[in-house]
Amino acid sequence: MGANIYKNKKALFVFLVPAFLFMAVFLYYPFFQNIINSFKQIPELGAAAKGWNEPWYTNYVEMFTDENMWTAMKNTLIMMVVTIVGQVGIAIVLAILVDNIKGGAKFFRTVYFFPIVISATALGLMFNLIFLYDKGMLNQMLEIFGVTELIDWKGEKLALLTMMLPVMWQYVGFYFVILITGLNNVSGELYEAASIDGATRFQRIRYISLPMIHNVICTCVVLGVTGALKVFDLPWTMFPKGMPLGETWLTGTYMYYQTFNTKNIDYSSAIAVLIVVLGIVTAKVVNTIFKEKDY
Repeated sequence: MGANIYKNKKALFVFLVPAFLFMAVFLYYPFFQNIINSFKQIPELGAAAKGWNEPWYTNYVEMFTDENMWTAMKNTLIMMVVTIVGQVGIAIVLAILVDNIKGGAKFFRTVYFFPIVISATALGLMFNLIFLYDKGMLNQMLEIFGVTELIDWKGEKLALLTMMLPVMWQYVGFYFVILITGLNNVSGELYEAASIDGATRFQRIRYISLPMIHNVICTCVVLGVTGALKVFDLPWTMFPKGMPLGETWLTGTYMYYQTFNTKNIDYSSAIAVLIVVLGIVTAKVVNTIFKEKDY
């Protein structure tokens, strides 16, 4: 019956056209319009363009001389590394550990996934209370253990680390659920055969579990790296306007700042175009490095 459905081209057409029209209207058209806006002079949000920039590539030249933009690019690159090592890496370890216990898998799946269902803004406010300099939860705990000098977690030296830890913590559970689902699909007969041959638990993980979820890991890495370009709400809640001293800008937060705070609409459009281009390029690079395998 499934084969007959795919042979009926009209049925496929009926289902695909609405989805394509939806994407064309709400994704592709705004993106191409955004490209055009990046070459124009737009005085404020919602206003008509006054004309083309002179020269037309002014905004793209400005990005290369904008120190805040370079900071945002650097921090976003660090965020990508944190995503691969911190989010996906920790998720792999947790998924393997939970997969090797007999009971409680559903409990751990719920516990680790729980941060995803919480609003990122609410999480940002919560972590602000944790990392407060005076009477913050973390500094109060350190005082209990005898630390007398308070640590400025949101100061210039530690701001980037303080911002990235909550982002990493929030999405570990997301990748954990994807990976544990992949591990559940691995045939138990493979593990039984390996046990009969005398394979240790570590060997079963090394030669069965990890190779069998290789494609799932690749998918998680691509999602994580491209998602790092779009991180906004939690960092903005904790460190609005790149505070302190512009040290915590990300591409997403800087684009928002240029759009709604400085009203530099055409420049923010150019930043948006750059984010999309970087997303396509990084996804291609990651797909090449972490190439999926056919089994």
